[in-house]
Amino acid sequence: MANVVVVGSQWGDEGKGKIVDWLSERADVVVRFQGGHNAGHTLVIDGVTYKLSLLPSGIVRPGKLSVIGNGVVVDPWALIEEIDRLQEQGVAVSRENLRLAENAALILPLHRELDALREAAAGAGKIGTTKRGIGPAYEDKVGRRAIRVMDLQNLKTLHGKVERLLTHHNALRRGLGEPEVSSSELFEQLSEISPRVLDYMDAVWALLDRCRRQGQRILFEGAQGVMLDIDHGTYPFVTSSHTVAGQAAAGSGMGPSAIDYVLGITKAYTTRVGSGPFPSEQENEVGQRLGERGHEFGTVTGRARRCGWFDAVMVRQAVKTSGIDGIALTKLDILDGFDELKVCVGYKLDGEVIDHLPSAQGAQARVEPIYESFEGWHDSTEGARSWNDLPAQAVKYVRHIEELIEAPVAMLSTSPERDDTILMKDPFED
Repeated sequence: MANVVVVGSQWGDEGKGKIVDWLSERADVVVRFQGGHNAGHTLVIDGVTYKLSLLPSGIVRPGKLSVIGNGVVVDPWALIEEIDRLQEQGVAVSRENLRLAENAALILPLHRELDALREAAAGAGKIGTTKRGIGPAYEDKVGRRAIRVMDLQNLKTLHGKVERLLTHHNALRRGLGEPEVSSSELFEQLSEISPRVLDYMDAVWALLDRCRRQGQRILFEGAQGVMLDIDHGTYPFVTSSHTVAGQAAAGSGMGPSAIDYVLGITKAYTTRVGSGPFPSEQENEVGQRLGERGHEFGTVTGRARRCGWFDAVMVRQAVKTSGIDGIALTKLDILDGFDELKVCVGYKLDGEVIDHLPSAQGAQARVEPIYESFEGWHDSTEGARSWNDLPAQAVKYVRHIEELIEAPVAMLSTSPERDDTILMKDPFED
């Protein structure tokens, strides 16, 4: 049985919820491998809406094991709050169906505060973070001063680790003119939450190795999108972790040989939340129409998303850096009714034509899109479940996108309903 990694191939918000839900129903184990509770998705199952930010999507389906890997930074209070909210909706959450990596780093209140302070101080140069402490938590992780899940197990040694962490953070806070964090107060907060968090703790790498050897299907679920990767994205307007498919191995403790198929979730147009370059952005009636029709507001933040035409150059780059085998094209129905559609097929940088998004911040801001125009369609694609249900021009649009991004369409989504999907390739069938 194949193991599948799902990543977003743009800047996130590609409509992963429906596709991941469909895949998680077929999987035995669902693993989150990066990010935190700064990215979320919405699942609708039997008319009930579930909003998930940190928990893997398999948690809402009986008989599935959900795993939060070591590549995730975990806000323990947000985790327990999300668990409690799901339990109120009738979802059973226990050690039977949820495990948390013992070596995952924790997000603390001081991380959230520092995140907000930095964004406020940055003014026009702000990154556009969700202010949930993700970046500062990753900084402490690579700085080797993080509090990890396993540290909650031994309160005797936790005191010293808290003191070491605060030596760094209180120096920062003094520099920002903020009051210092009390070590005793933070220790008490962690002591209070620890019993509930430790219920789910496990050596995830060993657990997943057993699952693999037993032939179970494993779905690795990414958050955000490839172009927000800390190395391969539009730096510095990126997240603080690796969002490419390779992180599924590092962020779960499984070797790369465990990955059999990479599915890139790809919206039929482009959106972005927050600051940063966006070559195909349409700050006009087109962008407004896409946003209104696509209900483009963030699941976690509620912020309106910036909208623009499909950028084939960017998606092709994501295909290469993530090893994407096929894409799930979503929200095709939002393009219904346009007389003309445009696709970005290249960039101009200082008068020179280039075929990729450069790494330099200044160059990314200066690139100009080169468009190809396509005839639109006026028949509805909403609810289509076979190629024969699609207007001829919609089929041409999809087929040309495949050529431009150099990857096949494995799945095509034509509405938020899970059954309104055209399946060309089942990622789990090796």
